[in-house]
Amino acid sequence: MQKKFYVSTPIYYINGKPSIGHAYTTIIADVLARYHRMLGERVLFLTGTDENSQKNVEAAAAVGKAGDIQGYLDEMAAIWERTWDSLGLTHDRFIRTTEPAHRSAVGTFWKAVEANGDIYQGAYEGLYCKGCEAFYSEADLVEGKCPLHKTAPETIKEKNYFFRLTKYRDVLLEHIGKHPEFIRPESRRNEVLSYVRDFMTDISITRSSMKWGIPVPGDESQRIYVWFDALINYLTGAGYPDANDWWPCDLHLVGKDIIKFHCALWPAMLLSAGLPLPASVFAHGFFTVNGDKMSKSLGNVIDPVDIANQYDNDTLRFFLIREIMLGGDGDFSEARLKERYNGELANELGNLVQRVLSMTEKYFDGRIPERAEGFLAGAWPAYRLAMDEVRLNDALDVVWSLVRQANQYVESQAPWKLAKLGEDKMLADTMYVLLETLRHIAWMLLPFMPLTSKRILQSLNLTVADEFSQSAESAWVWGELTPGGTIKKGEALFPRKE
Repeated sequence: MQKKFYVSTPIYYINGKPSIGHAYTTIIADVLARYHRMLGERVLFLTGTDENSQKNVEAAAAVGKAGDIQGYLDEMAAIWERTWDSLGLTHDRFIRTTEPAHRSAVGTFWKAVEANGDIYQGAYEGLYCKGCEAFYSEADLVEGKCPLHKTAPETIKEKNYFFRLTKYRDVLLEHIGKHPEFIRPESRRNEVLSYVRDFMTDISITRSSMKWGIPVPGDESQRIYVWFDALINYLTGAGYPDANDWWPCDLHLVGKDIIKFHCALWPAMLLSAGLPLPASVFAHGFFTVNGDKMSKSLGNVIDPVDIANQYDNDTLRFFLIREIMLGGDGDFSEARLKERYNGELANELGNLVQRVLSMTEKYFDGRIPERAEGFLAGAWPAYRLAMDEVRLNDALDVVWSLVRQANQYVESQAPWKLAKLGEDKMLADTMYVLLETLRHIAWMLLPFMPLTSKRILQSLNLTVADEFSQSAESAWVWGELTPGGTIKKGEALFPRKE
């Protein structure tokens, strides 16, 4: 049976346009989706919008659409979809939590949890941060304020429905202990273990004060808490409640601020509904811009489309993954972007491709010489392992190691000297090694920089009508570049930016 890979991003609040931080998570998911398609696997890449949030209600009111919240959400969701399309993302499903399929799935899920005896009525009184849409204890606060939004939470007191989260404390601790890959990186795993063991309590999962959202089945006076509703999107996107083989999800990509919802509440909900747990949740860090927190008030929110328009989609993808270690915090700096563009993309990769193709034209009339052995040993296994373990920075390190090796090989072999000395066999061997190395670099770059990858392959006269038509096993074998074929030198891949 064909192996499947299901990857998801968080669903995003749409009270504003997508920022570079939102793009980062979604690009990571796209890289992984492309990689697994390259392996010949069936892929489900899910992203979308969280539309039952009080934040969205307030945002609609702020622009004079308090009486047409759905209309506001439709407009904003369209902006998000257009943004992802303009960035060339290949999601298979864009889910919206106001769509009928999701509302139906939430109702079915609620009834399953209720039938298991895990929903009960009670009175809630506690601290609630509107910005996080989450509850806090006094111990969670810093000087009486939400540690993330730096605002004092409000006190809420109302009758709600509760979920028996604490019922699953022991089974969650056991699962996390037996499956360290369930929560990555390790620092986030330790954080969740501490929370589940020492601080986790039953959670209120409805609001009587909210008028927007999904009603509780059988009780129109209550709306389902946005987090209980939102997490179920991962099931809706996989076709729940209809029978299918997409669930469980292989990888949830999330920000570190929502790790407790995904690694404590969500698995407990699934256990209550009798469903398997996702294989892994990977939390990345926070974004800053030139060292400062990214915020609307500071006016430093970066629009990813603006950056892509100044450079291109591949440059944006390359920079975000190369610059930021997945799992840690990251800083966006346009100065650093330009530095990496001119250095690694223009001087190293672009220059390598241009030199190799130019020398092939000059010394072999643009034809590929006879096969010769190269220096790829160990590159593909290292690349595959890094990709499989979601160490995308390390995978790009493997690629750039090859780029630099190839550039060093040009200098050490000095084809121009070999041509002058009449060393025809050595010259032919050198050029075949370089051309074939370019082919392998192109394949390694396919998940990260798909347009660049295609341009390199096309310059080697390899048609890429369907980038996933050739099996990885055959494409990654050394010597697949056919002698006698003609190359097609085009424009420089990355013209320097002064």
